[in-house]
Amino acid sequence: MIRLLIADDQAMVREGFAALLDAQPDMEVAATAPDGHAAVVTARELRAAGSPVDVVLMDVRMPVLDGLEATRALLADPVVDGEPLTRVVVLTTFDLDDYVYEALRAGASGFLLKDARAADLVTAVRVVAAGDALLVPSVTRRLVADFARSRPPDLRRKMPALERLTARETEVLQLIARGLSNAEIADTLVIAEQTVKTHVGHVLAKLGLRDRAQAVVIAYESGLVEAGG
Repeated sequence: MIRLLIADDQAMVREGFAALLDAQPDMEVAATAPDGHAAVVTARELRAAGSPVDVVLMDVRMPVLDGLEATRALLADPVVDGEPLTRVVVLTTFDLDDYVYEALRAGASGFLLKDARAADLVTAVRVVAAGDALLVPSVTRRLVADFARSRPPDLRRKMPALERLTARETEVLQLIARGLSNAEIADTLVIAEQTVKTHVGHVLAKLGLRDRAQAVVIAYESGLVEAGG
C-alpha cells in the first residue's frame, strides 16, 4: 500500500486529489496539509509513529512555508540504505520553472503539472513510489533551455565524474536531460530499449545518483546540455 500526504493550500485541490488517490486499491491518503510547514510536521509525526508516508504531493506556492523549503526540509531528514524515507513530487505549472529546478536540486523525485489527467496523477504516484523519477518531457525541455540560457558559464559545476561515462552513456544522459523517455531515447539512438535501460543504470551508478531527476540536475549544472543544442 502506497501511503500519501497531499500538501496544497487550496482545499478543493487537496480533497479532489485525496478522493481520487484513496479510491485506488494500492493507495492510502494518510494525511493532507494546507501549507509546507504543516506538511513537514505531519510527515515527521507519522514517521515517528511508525507509519511514514511514501510519497508527498507538494504544491509550490503555499503560505507559512512554501513547497520548495518544505521539500528541502523533508529530504534533509535521515535516509535508509541511501534512500529517502519519503519521496516528493512537486506540483507545478508552466510559469514555475525556477521553482521546479530548485526542487529537483533539493532532491524531489520529479514534478507534475497541476492540470494533469487523473490517470497521469495515479501513474505518477506509482512511478515515484517504486523509486523512479517523474519528469514531464514538455516542462523538462523548457526548463533545460531556460536554465542553459540564464546560467553564466563560470557558475557551472565542474563534474569530474562525467569523464567516467562512455560516449554512448554521455549521449543517453543528454537525452535524459532533455526529457526523453527510454523508448524515445531508443528511437533516437536506434538501439533497443533494454540497452537504454542498461546505459541509464550505468550513468546513475557511475555518477552516484539516485534517479533520473538528479541526472537532469547534473546535466544542467555541468553545462552538458546547452540551449538549442
